Amino acid sequence: MSNMKSAHSRIFRTLIALCAAIAVFATASVFAADSYPSKPLRLIIPFPPGGSNDIVGRLIATKLSENLGKQVVVDNRGGAGGVIGTEMAAKAEPDGYTLLIVSAAYAYNPSLYKLPFDPAKAFTPIAKLGSGPNSLTVHPSVPAKTVKELIDLAKQKPGELICACAGVGSFQHMGVELFKMMAGIDFKIVQFKGGGPAMTDQLGGHSHFSLGSLIQTIPHVQSGKFRILGTGGAKRSSILPNVPTIAEAGVPGYEATNWWGILAPAGTPAPVVERLNKEIKTLLASDEVKKLFQKNGADVDYIGAAEFGPFIAGEMTKWAKVVKEANIKVK
Repeated sequence: MSNMKSAHSRIFRTLIALCAAIAVFATASVFAADSYPSKPLRLIIPFPPGGSNDIVGRLIATKLSENLGKQVVVDNRGGAGGVIGTEMAAKAEPDGYTLLIVSAAYAYNPSLYKLPFDPAKAFTPIAKLGSGPNSLTVHPSVPAKTVKELIDLAKQKPGELICACAGVGSFQHMGVELFKMMAGIDFKIVQFKGGGPAMTDQLGGHSHFSLGSLIQTIPHVQSGKFRILGTGGAKRSSILPNVPTIAEAGVPGYEATNWWGILAPAGTPAPVVERLNKEIKTLLASDEVKKLFQKNGADVDYIGAAEFGPFIAGEMTKWAKVVKEANIKVK
């Protein structure tokens, strides 16, 4: 009997301790939600200044600082295609004070690099921010006036057309290989050290065409130095609504869109994730932010925390297939 009473006593004490722990946790969660943020936040941008990640990241940091009432400090940590900065964010304390901006590179890097973190487990999704398609442009000397005409020309001259590209493993390279596979054509891809040198080569007429980011090509389209045949989004660009998508114009199902989103280290408290998601959704809904995105060749494309994770997983599967079938290897 005494043993039974002792056992019951132990169970009772355990239940009391468990209830106390739950109460403390619940109180801490409410406190975290009410008091967050109590100090400045850090937004890691895993690429150097000047690129699309930096442009979008700084825009969001400025507006989020206003909404939260605390400064969001931008921290550029470029290197290894975004891997260095991303690893730093993965190792940060999951307290909501370190955030990471990611782009399409986050989805295809696992197929190109041996990563020091698990991209499927290292982060908690916060929100998708926006997207910007690539664009199929040709030098004016190329006779093709449509996507279909360019495909026909490539079939007439297999391996002869030259496509300027921003470098092995870049977003531009992924879009080029996808186009090559889905259109069923052969052409020569010439790699450069970035989108700028690739555009310069095309401007000089040395390359026949490119599938560069719209943010890079639109100035040359507007000046008449490039002829645009199509954009790579799922829908037409709000900036060039009269230009068909590549899918509409001859390659059904084609889509190569760069996108940007915010992640936090895995284990970040749910109330903090909810607060950040709410504030980001609010700022993205403003006309001012929409216009700023459009000015840079992109569109606001909000997806909440619950949907952002599955979206990234789908992107990883898509680009892994491209990397494998095109045999893309980063040296």
